[in-house]
Amino acid sequence: YRIQEDETQLLQFLDSKFGKGQTNGPDFFYDPKYALRLCLKEKRMRACVRIYSMMSMHEEAVALALQVDPELAKAEADKVEDDEDLRKKLWLMIAKHVIEQEKGVKRENIRKAIAFLAETGDLLKIEDILPFFPDFVLIDDFKEEICKSLKDYNNQIEILKQEMNDATRGADNIRSDISALAQRYAVIDREEECGVCKRKILTAGALQQIGRGYTSMASMVPFYIFPCGHAFHAQCLIAHVTRCTSQSQAEYILNLQKQLSLLVSKAQKGTGGSGHDDPVTSTTSIDKLRSQLDDAVASECPFCGDLMIREISLPFIAPEEAEQMTSWEIRPQVSSAQKILPMTMSI
Repeated sequence: YRIQEDETQLLQFLDSKFGKGQTNGPDFFYDPKYALRLCLKEKRMRACVRIYSMMSMHEEAVALALQVDPELAKAEADKVEDDEDLRKKLWLMIAKHVIEQEKGVKRENIRKAIAFLAETGDLLKIEDILPFFPDFVLIDDFKEEICKSLKDYNNQIEILKQEMNDATRGADNIRSDISALAQRYAVIDREEECGVCKRKILTAGALQQIGRGYTSMASMVPFYIFPCGHAFHAQCLIAHVTRCTSQSQAEYILNLQKQLSLLVSKAQKGTGGSGHDDPVTSTTSIDKLRSQLDDAVASECPFCGDLMIREISLPFIAPEEAEQMTSWEIRPQVSSAQKILPMTMSI
């Protein structure tokens, strides 16, 4: 087919032997590079454009198509759908060629260029093709298109302004929510009980060290109240969370608690006149540790959050309660008066 003047049959052959789109088929049923060399040798340019396109060499395909037919180049440029930047680059190549090849009246060339812009849809704008015109072209010839482009930009600016205003209002709303959250409070009945130890939540004397932990109530809030209504003594909550969470998270919580207790103790000694640490720095460090501890143990209610779900894998009897469980075992007792008689059978 390559030696025939009419390339129709050659193009049909190239398309029919192009394997893309066939299930489990090769990309080509022929060597595309060899076919390209043969077509270039015989100057079958449309076939070369088709092979370049099949090999995803779109820039080469458009550049060669411009030497044959600008309409063919436009068709090749439109084949690129998933890469907007490449598609724009190809259309700019076509625009430059069209503008530089026009030899007619200047105003007629400008009208053709503007008509060409319409073919690209919204892909190219007047400012994209202005560099391709000679310097002596009057701007009046592009007045209508420039005004249209400026109007489009103004519309985009207004949209951006609206988005910025929406973002600003959203930020203000978030700041208001944060401020309201910091001032939120809960009313506690004096008979309210701790969810862990079942003692009254407002009875400070009932607090005691439970489970593992580094205990120092002076460095902590006395209790935690969650939006769901559950309340816990601080030490009870820490003991419960460290018992039910992972080993690494438990160690992290206990380490925070210890650091906080030591910092508070150090700050209290410093207020007595013998310390040299900056009180502002100490207060900042204490507040930071308290915030980290709050995030670690009170980010969610242990009875309503994910922690309760993870407790499914925990045994009902904790290892430290094994001795107590043993004390409840029922053992059979045999009195000395009872005798075990052998059972015999007679036939």
